[in-house]
Amino acid sequence: MTTNSITLTPTDNHRLANLCGQFDQHLRQIERGLGVEVTSRGNCFRIIGNDVAVDRAERVVRVLYDESSEQAITPARVQLVLQAEGCRQESDAEEDAGGVAAIRTRHAPVRPRGRNQQQYVDSIRKCDINFGIGPAGTGKTYLAVACAVEALEQSEVRRILLVRPAVEAGERLGFLPGDLAQKIDPYLRPLYDALYEMLGFERVSKLVERNVIEVAPLAYMRGRTLNEAFIILDEAQNTTQEQMKMFLTRIGFGSTVVVTGDITQVDLPRDKASGLRHVVPILKDIKGISLTFFQARDVVRHPLVQRIVSAYETSEGRQHD
Repeated sequence: MTTNSITLTPTDNHRLANLCGQFDQHLRQIERGLGVEVTSRGNCFRIIGNDVAVDRAERVVRVLYDESSEQAITPARVQLVLQAEGCRQESDAEEDAGGVAAIRTRHAPVRPRGRNQQQYVDSIRKCDINFGIGPAGTGKTYLAVACAVEALEQSEVRRILLVRPAVEAGERLGFLPGDLAQKIDPYLRPLYDALYEMLGFERVSKLVERNVIEVAPLAYMRGRTLNEAFIILDEAQNTTQEQMKMFLTRIGFGSTVVVTGDITQVDLPRDKASGLRHVVPILKDIKGISLTFFQARDVVRHPLVQRIVSAYETSEGRQHD
């Protein structure tokens, strides 16, 4: 066991309270996340644990203290810093020094975290067709929207298309009230939420009215050719093989396509194979197409989500053995 004492400067009681959280909840969160013991007295902190965990905990505490002067520290923020520290440990020195530039959006820059997110964003900037495959909470859809916003703001594309298969398409979707956009809205809500965060509600509404941002169910893409557009197909695990082929052949000149999905959560009828599962081995060696595979360790939501994903992966692995 190693004991390390650190002193945070400059001394600021407001920042220290922000760092520690109510009843030291942020310190307890760091303890659970890294398997260490953290105690504080004023601006002096003592960390007890194994060598590696103590070093990681010290970095996390210092990062959070640096941020405490500019923003409120929340449990979600603590978890993100813990996640970034875990990813940092996995990266070699070259990757850690290099990184990928933040995605520039109107409200705030979006920074990819960890090796897989950095590779994903770098691939989207370089390749015309990109796949982000992995469990919920890994940022694959959010980062795709951020890249789309950046491309639109920098006039690299003229429009953004948000596409998603409506698994319940047919009679039930047809009976929903409203026009096409209102019918498909519930399926595209995660994409809208990300757009509102990056552009603001009023600007998104205006862009939708002008058809600069377009929403469409996957079935309505047939017969179109999309030039100078950034197209995001979300929940692609629920496409059929025929739908996936149809969608990928819609790309025109000056366009970027991002396909996201989780092949462990397919909602198609049992007699229908997932187009996302089918297409990966077919396209994996084609130049100009990138595939990024996210894993449980890339989850940036509540720490329990990461554990749930890991538990399911373990269970499914046993079933296949």
